[in-house]
Amino acid sequence: MDEVWKRDEIDSPCIKLCVLHSVEGICVGCFRTADEIAAWSTMTPEMRKALMESLPERAGRLKKRRGGRRKEHKC
Repeated sequence: MDEVWKRDEIDSPCIKLCVLHSVEGICVGCFRTADEIAAWSTMTPEMRKALMESLPERAGRLKKRRGGRRKEHKC
């Protein structure tokens, strides 16, 4: 009924789990880089669509760990 606030645009992939992975440099929630997150509001619909299509393949870059610190490699 209230059509004023409806927009015809691609929704943000943000799931409010905003933490950048220290090694991969992508958000653990939405898989975007900090630059992509900052640029989202100025992206064209085509740019947003292309980015959204690339996000699922980024998920595999984040390895699941069971707590603790990453193993240190000593020379």
